[in-house]
Amino acid sequence: VHAIGDRAVHEVLDGFERLREFERSQNIRGLRHRMEHVQLIDEQDKSRLAELGIIASMQPYHVISDIRMADAYWGGRAKNSFAWQIQNKAGATLAFGSDAPVEHPNPFWGLYAAVTRRCFDGYPGPQGWYPEQRLDLLDALRAFTYGPAFASGREDRVGKLASGYFADLVVLDKDLFQCQA
Repeated sequence: VHAIGDRAVHEVLDGFERLREFERSQNIRGLRHRMEHVQLIDEQDKSRLAELGIIASMQPYHVISDIRMADAYWGGRAKNSFAWQIQNKAGATLAFGSDAPVEHPNPFWGLYAAVTRRCFDGYPGPQGWYPEQRLDLLDALRAFTYGPAFASGREDRVGKLASGYFADLVVLDKDLFQCQA
C-alpha cells in the first residue's frame, strides 16, 4: 500500500492492524505486507510498522528531491520524515529502492541519501537534514539488498553474499566503506 503523508500512513496502519486482528482470529498466517514511501509518520505511529510486521519500503533518494518541500510545508513534523533510523531501531524491515522512473535508478545515489541526508549541493549542511535519521552504510546496504529480498519472499536465495545464493553483484573499483560521503 502506498502512503506518503502522516495521515495516510496512520490510516493504512489502522487498516493493517484490523487485518492482523482478523488473521489472528481466523488462525491465518499473516502475509508480508509492505507500505511504500512512509515519507512522513506521526509520533504515535513510529513503532507500529515493526509491531504489525509491515515492511517499510522506502526510497532514500526522495529526501534529496523533497527536502526543500518538506522544510517549506511540514514544519516541525518533518523531524519524523524519511525516518529510516526510527524504523530501523523499532525493528521494522527496511526495503529500499529507487522509485524509478519517478527518481533516478542509481542505487549509489540512494545510498548517499540514506547515509548523509544531504542534497548533492551540500544542503542543508555537513551533518545532514535531521541527522539522527541517518543510517550507517552497513544498515543502508542491508536495506538495499536483504530488505527487498525479504519483501519478495526470496531472502533464502538472494539479498546477501553467501554460499548457495545467487551472485547478483557489482564489482567496484573502491571500497564503499572507505569513500567520503
